[in-house]
Amino acid sequence: MPVGWRDAMSRALYGPDGFFVAGAGPADHFRTSVHASPAFATALLRLIAEVDSALGHPSRLDVVDVGAGRGELLMSLLVAVGVSGEPAHSGRSGLIPAWSGPPETPTPAAAVRRSSDEPSPVARRRSLAERLRFTAVEYAQRPENLPEEIHWTTEVPDGITGLLIATEWLDNVPLDVAVQTSDGWRYLLVEPSTGVETVGGPVSGADLDWLTTWWPGPASSRGADRGETGGPTSTDGTAGSGSGFRATHSSDYRRAEIGRPRDEAWADAVRKISRGLAVAVDYGHLRDGRPVDGTLTGYRGGRQVPPVPDGSSDVTAHVAMDSVASAGATVARCSYSLSSQREALRALGADGGRPPLSLAGTDPAGYVRALAAASAVAELTDPAGLGGHLWLRQPVGIAEVVQSSPTSSERR
Repeated sequence: MPVGWRDAMSRALYGPDGFFVAGAGPADHFRTSVHASPAFATALLRLIAEVDSALGHPSRLDVVDVGAGRGELLMSLLVAVGVSGEPAHSGRSGLIPAWSGPPETPTPAAAVRRSSDEPSPVARRRSLAERLRFTAVEYAQRPENLPEEIHWTTEVPDGITGLLIATEWLDNVPLDVAVQTSDGWRYLLVEPSTGVETVGGPVSGADLDWLTTWWPGPASSRGADRGETGGPTSTDGTAGSGSGFRATHSSDYRRAEIGRPRDEAWADAVRKISRGLAVAVDYGHLRDGRPVDGTLTGYRGGRQVPPVPDGSSDVTAHVAMDSVASAGATVARCSYSLSSQREALRALGADGGRPPLSLAGTDPAGYVRALAAASAVAELTDPAGLGGHLWLRQPVGIAEVVQSSPTSSERR
């Protein structure tokens, strides 16, 4: 029996046998920035250090990964933090510049003591590695090989002090799909086992309010605008949208994906932060460049497939990032910043620069390794692929901690 897309996606992705709950995990089906290169985790570690500094080096620094898959990002961060408790030094080819003046360097006691009876609080500060608390938020069962340092839960914890990171999470928050007919917006219904769609009842209430506010008419939603806002980059970095499958499973009406559940999910996540920074990394679009035919699609086994919500494949749609950002800013009561991944990673030191050719003469093996690392960072920052993803940064109780490039946009 046909049901709304939101219900169909919920069961297909997060039901008992859902795509993200059962099986080996999403990494077997598509490639994200987390899987593309360790440089992604290294850049995030720089961001964690910035957050730590902005918070005044708290005794516990939370790093919460929402939509954690099988914990790949947090395991990479565990490796990146190193035994010294500081952001890892790269030293090769300028991909991640050498760390200078780490915030954990103890200040000499003589410089801060007022008397011999007054020990310095700075001198007693524990290393970053000692203070980090990693939490993975995912509906799947905890992987057997997950390090014990990583806490596993199904809900975003309360009272976060630190960084909340959501890498390609919002695109999998289930939503309803609508079509604009001669008598207004109507919901699209879908048969879960086949993906065949039918037109349902009229859109009303909060969903209609969302469409009116955030999904403008065709005059400002021409497909040519899409390349200007970072979409439509698919989960594995290839260009794509749901439009290629419309002829086989939907009507000929203009489509819209009602992003209200994503706004609410992001606002709820931001609400769980006492002080710190929330970061969402996803492929998406902005109000002036909404795709006229929608972006709903599927992925299975590394290939883009029709979005059939039967649990056998990923079902995903691009994120209305400005709408999500506005919802989070309302909760945090402060402004957010929005930039491309290319801009964000370059601001964190991942520029993808090639190693000097002279290194090939003095250290051929090192040159090959550095060249491979540069290629991996280039994939992360490619504006036609993963580099076109949008980074939404929402501070909570602190000032913005990373200065992005001048072309980044900031809104309230």
